[in-house]
Amino acid sequence: MTPVPASEDADLVARAKQGDRLAFEDLVRRYADRLHAVVLRLVDDRHDAEEATQEAFLRAWRSIDRFKGDSQFFTWLYRIGVNEAHRLTGRRAARPAVSLDEQDVPPADPALGPDARAQHDDLRAALESAIRALDHDYRAPLVLRDVEGLSTAQAAAIMGLGEAAFKSRLHRARLAVRDAVRDHLPQEPRA
Repeated sequence: MTPVPASEDADLVARAKQGDRLAFEDLVRRYADRLHAVVLRLVDDRHDAEEATQEAFLRAWRSIDRFKGDSQFFTWLYRIGVNEAHRLTGRRAARPAVSLDEQDVPPADPALGPDARAQHDDLRAALESAIRALDHDYRAPLVLRDVEGLSTAQAAAIMGLGEAAFKSRLHRARLAVRDAVRDHLPQEPRA
């Protein structure tokens, strides 16, 4: 999903700052699904993701007057959501993780043979496990940049980091995931 142009959000934000709940509800409708998807990848539990997303919107509404417009609204909102996810995971005991199947990730191509499908499923399970094992400080950059497709600048702003620090965390996260799934990747024939 491509972010809504900042100019379209600016009018709604200005109206919301004046107490217009309908304008804020329009902002919620624009970003609720996308924010929920990000938060779900960070907390691994649908109930927790719904709770963190709802809390993020409540916090955004309560502090909309402090939104300065230095960044896009969705960047500011995502930062609140990422912080809520982090806060929630810090309070919760470990729970069973949500599998990628439950997150609408497409299954292996049915045209693949049984061996290829099994390899695909093994790789997906290894990726799930590797991402889940990352500390929040490394998981969030990976989700924001590689899963959500945000630019480095947007993702760094959401996390409240400079781009260099963000890139460093993203690089470390990618290395950790790559190392964790190495045994599940197809081997290239040696020449």
